[in-house]
Amino acid sequence: MGSIVVTVTAVTAMLAMSGCGASFLVGRSEAKEIAQINVSSPELREGEPLPREYSCEGTQGSPPLRWSSEPLPQAKSIAIVVDSHTQSESGVQWVLYNIPATTTELGPGAAENPPDGSSQARVTSGKVGYQPPCARGVSYRFTVYTLSAKVQAKEGAPLPEILREIADKTIARGRLTAVNIE
Repeated sequence: MGSIVVTVTAVTAMLAMSGCGASFLVGRSEAKEIAQINVSSPELREGEPLPREYSCEGTQGSPPLRWSSEPLPQAKSIAIVVDSHTQSESGVQWVLYNIPATTTELGPGAAENPPDGSSQARVTSGKVGYQPPCARGVSYRFTVYTLSAKVQAKEGAPLPEILREIADKTIARGRLTAVNIE
Protein backbone atom coordinates (compact mmCIF):
# COMPACT_ATOMS: atom_id res chain seq x y z
CA MET A 1 0.00 0.00 0.00
CA GLY A 2 1.14 3.51 -0.69
CA SER A 3 1.89 6.00 1.97
CA ILE A 4 1.14 9.66 2.34
CA VAL A 5 3.04 12.46 3.96
CA VAL A 6 1.47 14.29 6.84
CA THR A 7 3.00 17.59 7.81
CA VAL A 8 2.56 19.87 10.75
CA THR A 9 0.05 21.71 8.57
CA ALA A 10 -2.36 18.78 8.98
CA VAL A 11 -1.94 18.91 12.74
CA THR A 12 -2.51 22.66 12.73
CA ALA A 13 -5.63 22.26 10.58
CA MET A 14 -7.04 19.57 12.88
CA LEU A 15 -6.53 21.72 15.94
CA ALA A 16 -7.88 24.81 14.23
CA MET A 17 -11.03 22.86 13.37
CA SER A 18 -11.54 22.16 17.05
CA GLY A 19 -11.53 25.91 17.64
CA CYS A 20 -8.09 25.93 19.20
CA GLY A 21 -5.03 27.90 18.24
CA ALA A 22 -1.91 26.05 17.27
CA SER A 23 0.67 28.53 18.51
CA PHE A 24 2.48 25.70 20.33
CA LEU A 25 3.56 24.36 16.91
CA VAL A 26 5.58 27.40 15.88
CA GLY A 27 9.05 26.30 14.92
CA ARG A 28 8.17 22.65 14.21
CA SER A 29 8.70 21.63 10.63
CA GLU A 30 9.07 17.87 10.79
CA ALA A 31 7.02 15.58 8.59
CA LYS A 32 6.49 11.86 8.74
CA GLU A 33 5.24 9.28 6.31
CA ILE A 34 2.18 7.36 7.37
CA ALA A 35 0.38 4.37 5.93
CA GLN A 36 -3.08 4.56 4.36
CA ILE A 37 -6.12 2.98 6.03
CA ASN A 38 -9.14 1.92 3.97
CA VAL A 39 -12.31 3.08 5.79
CA SER A 40 -15.77 1.80 4.87
CA SER A 41 -19.22 1.35 6.34
CA PRO A 42 -22.26 -0.74 5.49
CA GLU A 43 -24.32 2.44 6.05
CA LEU A 44 -22.15 5.28 4.68
CA ARG A 45 -20.84 5.86 1.16
CA GLU A 46 -17.97 8.18 0.28
CA GLY A 47 -19.33 11.51 -0.99
CA GLU A 48 -22.96 10.56 -0.28
CA PRO A 49 -25.27 12.07 2.38
CA LEU A 50 -25.08 10.89 5.98
CA PRO A 51 -28.15 8.69 6.57
CA ARG A 52 -30.71 10.62 8.61
CA GLU A 53 -30.81 7.95 11.34
CA TYR A 54 -27.18 8.85 12.28
CA SER A 55 -27.93 12.59 12.47
CA CYS A 56 -29.60 14.56 15.27
CA GLU A 57 -32.93 13.70 13.61
CA GLY A 58 -32.37 9.96 14.04
CA THR A 59 -32.03 7.48 16.86
CA GLN A 60 -29.16 5.21 15.77
CA GLY A 61 -26.23 7.03 17.39
CA SER A 62 -22.82 6.54 15.79
CA PRO A 63 -22.75 4.70 12.45
CA PRO A 64 -20.92 1.40 11.91
CA LEU A 65 -17.35 1.71 10.60
CA ARG A 66 -14.81 -0.80 9.24
CA TRP A 67 -11.14 -0.29 8.46
CA SER A 68 -8.12 -2.16 7.15
CA SER A 69 -4.50 -1.41 6.30
CA GLU A 70 -1.20 -3.09 5.69
CA PRO A 71 0.10 -4.94 8.77
CA LEU A 72 1.53 -2.43 11.24
CA PRO A 73 3.48 -4.25 13.99
CA GLN A 74 4.07 -0.95 15.83
CA ALA A 75 0.30 -0.31 16.13
CA LYS A 76 -0.75 0.07 19.77
CA SER A 77 -4.23 1.60 19.49
CA ILE A 78 -6.87 3.09 17.18
CA ALA A 79 -8.59 6.47 17.37
CA ILE A 80 -11.65 7.74 15.52
CA VAL A 81 -12.38 11.43 15.02
CA VAL A 82 -15.58 12.69 13.40
CA ASP A 83 -15.44 16.35 12.43
CA SER A 84 -16.96 18.94 10.14
CA HIS A 85 -15.61 22.13 8.65
CA THR A 86 -17.11 25.01 6.71
CA GLN A 87 -15.75 28.48 6.00
CA SER A 88 -17.68 29.86 8.96
CA GLU A 89 -17.74 26.98 11.45
CA SER A 90 -15.81 23.89 12.51
CA GLY A 91 -16.70 21.18 14.94
CA VAL A 92 -15.73 17.82 16.34
CA GLN A 93 -18.69 15.45 16.75
CA TRP A 94 -16.88 12.43 18.22
CA VAL A 95 -13.48 11.31 19.45
CA LEU A 96 -13.09 7.69 20.49
CA TYR A 97 -9.52 6.70 21.35
CA ASN A 98 -7.44 3.90 22.86
CA ILE A 99 -9.44 1.35 20.91
CA PRO A 100 -7.48 -1.96 20.96
CA ALA A 101 -5.17 -2.15 17.92
CA THR A 102 -6.67 -5.51 16.91
CA THR A 103 -10.12 -3.94 16.39
CA THR A 104 -11.14 -3.53 12.74
CA GLU A 105 -14.76 -2.43 13.03
CA LEU A 106 -17.37 -0.82 15.25
CA GLY A 107 -21.05 -1.60 15.07
CA PRO A 108 -23.83 0.99 15.07
CA GLY A 109 -24.19 2.86 18.35
CA ALA A 110 -20.61 2.11 19.47
CA ALA A 111 -20.50 5.43 21.31
CA GLU A 112 -23.07 4.07 23.77
CA ASN A 113 -21.06 0.87 24.31
CA PRO A 114 -17.43 1.58 23.34
CA PRO A 115 -14.78 -1.14 23.18
CA ASP A 116 -13.20 -2.15 26.50
CA GLY A 117 -10.30 0.10 27.43
CA SER A 118 -11.27 2.92 25.09
CA SER A 119 -12.22 6.47 26.06
CA GLN A 120 -14.30 9.24 24.54
CA ALA A 121 -13.39 12.92 24.57
CA ARG A 122 -15.51 15.96 25.32
CA VAL A 123 -16.33 17.32 21.84
CA THR A 124 -17.02 20.83 20.54
CA SER A 125 -20.54 20.87 22.04
CA GLY A 126 -19.06 20.15 25.47
CA LYS A 127 -20.62 16.68 25.65
CA VAL A 128 -18.77 13.38 25.84
CA GLY A 129 -19.48 10.78 23.16
CA TYR A 130 -21.01 10.93 19.70
CA GLN A 131 -22.75 14.25 19.04
CA PRO A 132 -25.03 13.51 16.07
CA PRO A 133 -24.49 15.99 13.23
CA CYS A 134 -27.29 18.48 12.56
CA ALA A 135 -26.03 21.02 10.02
CA ARG A 136 -27.06 20.51 6.42
CA GLY A 137 -24.77 21.40 3.53
CA VAL A 138 -21.71 20.29 5.54
CA SER A 139 -19.24 17.45 5.01
CA TYR A 140 -18.72 15.07 7.91
CA ARG A 141 -15.38 13.27 8.00
CA PHE A 142 -15.06 9.91 9.76
CA THR A 143 -11.30 9.52 10.18
CA VAL A 144 -9.62 6.42 11.57
CA TYR A 145 -6.07 6.68 12.93
CA THR A 146 -3.67 3.91 13.88
CA LEU A 147 -1.44 5.08 16.72
CA SER A 148 2.04 4.02 17.81
CA ALA A 149 1.02 4.32 21.48
CA LYS A 150 -2.07 4.84 23.59
CA VAL A 151 -3.27 8.38 24.26
CA GLN A 152 -2.09 9.27 27.76
CA ALA A 153 -4.35 12.30 28.36
CA LYS A 154 -6.12 12.24 31.69
CA GLU A 155 -9.90 11.73 31.88
CA GLY A 156 -11.60 15.03 31.01
CA ALA A 157 -8.53 16.47 29.26
CA PRO A 158 -9.25 19.36 26.88
CA LEU A 159 -10.08 18.35 23.30
CA PRO A 160 -6.99 20.06 21.79
CA GLU A 161 -4.72 18.04 24.08
CA ILE A 162 -6.29 14.76 22.98
CA LEU A 163 -6.22 15.73 19.29
CA ARG A 164 -2.56 16.74 19.57
CA GLU A 165 -1.67 13.36 21.12
CA ILE A 166 -3.54 11.55 18.35
CA ALA A 167 -1.71 13.60 15.70
CA ASP A 168 1.69 13.03 17.32
CA LYS A 169 1.19 9.24 17.50
CA THR A 170 -0.42 8.65 14.09
CA ILE A 171 1.25 6.00 11.93
CA ALA A 172 -1.69 5.36 9.56
CA ARG A 173 -4.82 7.27 8.58
CA GLY A 174 -7.92 6.86 6.45
CA ARG A 175 -11.16 8.75 6.00
CA LEU A 176 -14.74 8.33 4.84
CA THR A 177 -16.58 11.58 4.10
CA ALA A 178 -20.35 12.00 4.12
CA VAL A 179 -21.59 15.09 2.32
CA ASN A 180 -24.70 16.68 3.81
CA ILE A 181 -27.46 14.78 5.66
CA GLU A 182 -30.26 12.81 3.95
